[in-house]
Amino acid sequence: MDADGGSASAVGIEGRPVSLHSGQPRALYQFTQQSLPACKPVLTPGWVIATFLLIGAIFIPVGLVSLHASQNYQSNKVAYIRDSSIPKNCTRYLKVHKHMKAPIYVYYQLDNFYQNHRRYVKSRSDQQLLHGLKYNDTSSCKPEQLNNGLPIVPCGLIAWSLFNDTFNFVRRSEEMKINRKNIAWKSDRDHKFGKEVYPFNFQNGTLIGGGKLDPRIPLSDQEDLIVWMRTAALPSFRKLYGRIEEDIDADDVIVVHLSNNYNTYSFGGKKKLVLSTSSWLGGKNNFLGIAYIFVGCSCIFTSIVFMLLHKWLKKKKKTIP
Repeated sequence: MDADGGSASAVGIEGRPVSLHSGQPRALYQFTQQSLPACKPVLTPGWVIATFLLIGAIFIPVGLVSLHASQNYQSNKVAYIRDSSIPKNCTRYLKVHKHMKAPIYVYYQLDNFYQNHRRYVKSRSDQQLLHGLKYNDTSSCKPEQLNNGLPIVPCGLIAWSLFNDTFNFVRRSEEMKINRKNIAWKSDRDHKFGKEVYPFNFQNGTLIGGGKLDPRIPLSDQEDLIVWMRTAALPSFRKLYGRIEEDIDADDVIVVHLSNNYNTYSFGGKKKLVLSTSSWLGGKNNFLGIAYIFVGCSCIFTSIVFMLLHKWLKKKKKTIP
């Protein structure tokens, strides 16, 4: 290395000189000039064929296992309240076709409900949900920002339109208990909804949108609200209502007593009640298993094609004088 007036030079890769400026680390300079030694693997036909075979050998079993887990998922659903002619309190019967192992998840499903609408999604105040009346800037909550000159907690259209149908389940003349605890994400309960924030002036206007909240319970414990506030990306969605902590046998008939409080027929929406189980993979998801199997089969097919081409070209080279 030669030094001359605060500059230096060094030998880079392939023996080319690399000038080093004073005060700049050598490794940093070589990195910025893209002159660091690099690994350049040579992809021979054997390596390519073996790689595709290995990917196929891994992906196909994973896909089969995922598909099997998805097939173990059980789901039963019933639609209700299609128009205003049906009484507010009604009864539906749900027959279970296969054995369902606890825990059994109870969902309500809404169709043609656009929670992803831009104005609807923006009509909330995350800071108010966390800090309550201490946070005054709730301009994003319009038009559900104030009522009679007083702030609304929680404000915004999302909270205002809270789903409020209720369900009771009876099997063999015995009421089934529904666990309504821990249905919301723990991160939401702990970090997005204040433990000292209580509903205030909520649903006290002339136009009532959805359910009401108990002003004695903090928002962090109002799990129905927390679940509802996590908006859906598609117009048809399910949200968790609770869990049944006992098995349901095949051919059991569940009597569902429901209260039709939530108005969906005014905008052409539909409501469904869903009972489902889950596996280690989650809910029903055939696409994941099929995708793994398809990619694995494609890789094996590609490796076979490459192998045949490699042998053909190798044989052709031998025949050429």
